[in-house]
Amino acid sequence: PESPPSIVHVHTVFENMLRPIFARAAAGAGAFATPIRALSVPRGHSDAPVSEPRFLEMVEINFDRAGKLIADEVSATDLEVIKACNSVIRVTFPIRRRDGTSEVVYGYRAQHSHHRTPTKGGIRYAEAVNQSEVEALAALMTMKCAVVDVPFGGAKGGVCIDPKKYDEVELESITRRYTLELSKKGFIGPGIDVPAPDMGTGPREMGWIKDTYAMLTDDINAAACVTGKPVSQGGLNGRTEATGLGVFYGIRSFLSDARFCEKVGMDEPGVKGKRFIVQGFGNVGFHAANFIHNAGGHIVGVGEATSAIYTTNRVAGFAPQEVRDHLSRHGSLIGFEGTGPKPEVLDATSCKNILTLDCDVLVPAALEQVVNESNAHAISCKVIAEGANGPVTPRAEDILLQKHVHVIPDLVLNAGGVTVSYIEWLKNLQHVRFGRLTKKWEERSKRLMMGVMDKLVEHTIPGFLPDNLREEIVKGPSELDIVYSGLQDTMEDACHQTRVCADALSARHADDLPHGVTYRMGAYVNALRKIHQTNKDAGGGGGRF
Repeated sequence: PESPPSIVHVHTVFENMLRPIFARAAAGAGAFATPIRALSVPRGHSDAPVSEPRFLEMVEINFDRAGKLIADEVSATDLEVIKACNSVIRVTFPIRRRDGTSEVVYGYRAQHSHHRTPTKGGIRYAEAVNQSEVEALAALMTMKCAVVDVPFGGAKGGVCIDPKKYDEVELESITRRYTLELSKKGFIGPGIDVPAPDMGTGPREMGWIKDTYAMLTDDINAAACVTGKPVSQGGLNGRTEATGLGVFYGIRSFLSDARFCEKVGMDEPGVKGKRFIVQGFGNVGFHAANFIHNAGGHIVGVGEATSAIYTTNRVAGFAPQEVRDHLSRHGSLIGFEGTGPKPEVLDATSCKNILTLDCDVLVPAALEQVVNESNAHAISCKVIAEGANGPVTPRAEDILLQKHVHVIPDLVLNAGGVTVSYIEWLKNLQHVRFGRLTKKWEERSKRLMMGVMDKLVEHTIPGFLPDNLREEIVKGPSELDIVYSGLQDTMEDACHQTRVCADALSARHADDLPHGVTYRMGAYVNALRKIHQTNKDAGGGGGRF
């Protein structure tokens, strides 16, 4: 039998049926008319051509392609069990604005898979949020958690507002009411569903969520109901830069692989000396660029919503901190003059061209579908490293594969956020800061060891170890050291698994896929195998009865 229609298609049918009814009703209903906006399914945040699939359909396309590659390992029924979204809720609630007016707010939360619990995924505040989007992002989170071996199912949530249009008091009211609605319906809790920051939200909102949930329950582990909190609320040192640092670790892992570099046409492995363009300079883009810059990479281009800068200099780039400081002061990259090479400035009419300018690695770190069938032919980089969710469409990736441009997929590359969220969740359940119980004991053990080494070699090699190096060796790990170490190990292992899986699939399907299997398919297949095994070991149900 044919697969059932997606929620987007069903929604479109009902929209076409109901639109004229509501339009006629609105003619005489005045202020009580139902807004057509509430019925429509936005295309999301991108300007991709209408012919491109929506984000949910992109995830489904990639899932189905991966499923075909392992059809002999995982049955169609089992794949359908993995693919289906378990639970979705839509909530609506009124808020009173500070000016005395009232409006209705729409919120969503999707729990894609309970093969592992709790479920995990961010909450975004954006006007384009809709059910289709949160289902797609929840599915992506399920795969992402499996790729990096984080024991969560996937979830995602969103509130359909533009946070820039509300003051802090109003945002707090919206956040607390949304949390209340989630709690009433059993969609939040340390062992149930654990949100995190996403587009339009941050530590402030996560602190409000934690505080609201703690007031609604006597759960001693209430702080673990959400991650990405301020440190004072049980948050974790290193969470702010986690996703960007994970992007850097992933890029470094791929560029350190000699076989990968040969495949993409790079003369030497490593980040050092490579030229990078970062599109989107928010939290993820800035931190990724900063770590790349510190590792010797050249940031030759930076793109924002209404402006961009670029240099053709092949031996130097921009300092990310200088770029961020200018952007914070002026709200635009227009007029930027740093200590590095002289920039070519692209204004609002041409800033999208930053995606097609010459570089070694393009890092789209903003919105989905920015690389699509309309501009894929013009892409001139060797590697695209997906810092954002879904920046490259399936049609674009098919074109890029023929051009021998390889994509490091979002499924693995931007998993740093959920990896560090997992560490924060563990910290909250343990009720103790990492390193607090063992740091001094480790330092004492190392000092004893260094004392023995001094006695053994000091008489033959006086001053064999400088004092500063000695202190670095002896120093016990801080919480930040442990977070960075855990994130690095996780990302490097996940990237290695992705390359191995993609290479094995390419060899296996060499006759029918002459251009090879993409790293995205490597990541998806790796995730599907793990989820299938978890369901199988649980008796086939994977949390379903």
